[in-house]
Amino acid sequence: MITEHEQLLHNLEYLKLPEMALHLNDTVDFINRNELTFEEGLIRLSNYEIEHKEEAAIKAMVKTGAFPHLKELKEFDFDFQENINKEEIMDFLNHRFLANKENIVFLGSSGVGKTHLATSIGISVAKKRMSTYFIKCHDLIMQLKKAKLENRLDNRLKHFSSYSLLIIDELGYLPIEKEDSKLFFQLIDKRYENKSTIITTNINFNNWDEVFMDPVIANAILDRVLHHAHVIHITGKSYRLKDYYEDSD
Repeated sequence: MITEHEQLLHNLEYLKLPEMALHLNDTVDFINRNELTFEEGLIRLSNYEIEHKEEAAIKAMVKTGAFPHLKELKEFDFDFQENINKEEIMDFLNHRFLANKENIVFLGSSGVGKTHLATSIGISVAKKRMSTYFIKCHDLIMQLKKAKLENRLDNRLKHFSSYSLLIIDELGYLPIEKEDSKLFFQLIDKRYENKSTIITTNINFNNWDEVFMDPVIANAILDRVLHHAHVIHITGKSYRLKDYYEDSD
């Protein structure tokens, strides 16, 4: 004859509550040792399942974000980039910029840590289970261009407009044709004052007309990006040459 304990284990497994089944014995012992009530014991046991599901959901959100790496802000070497205001960067982890529909622009030459900072902020947002997506600017343009050719541009624009945070990396590293610039503008316009966007770029704002090959479109994009934005200008040395600098000291 099946025991009550075995029946309970079976029920938990049938209900797809594996963490509760896994911790059942330990929880029963804890309840008996500490003379907990039924409600207190059930809360303790169900917390295992909730914590497991929360961790799985967070991992899924981070994976969906398509981040190039999983480096967080605690791994950023603020001592190497002395011109960066650490307090200002760390303040982004409270995610007020998302609530205020503000953008962040990291501006600086190659290798100064723009992508690391943008990604770290994005990961912190994903861990709060808010939709986040990372994409290179060139890949974004190619996706929009392909969608236009296949008569599904509206759907693709809606897709990229839906994320609570969209990170567009390396704007300006490759030129954008005039017609493609219009596609980029449509996306920025849809997100304007609705969602937050982080952009990393090595191009000063007064040269964006050269990137987009149209001063009118460039100004329209800049107007929407910078209207509610935090601009972080990084003028430090390249991390990729860090060992060179250290050997030269």
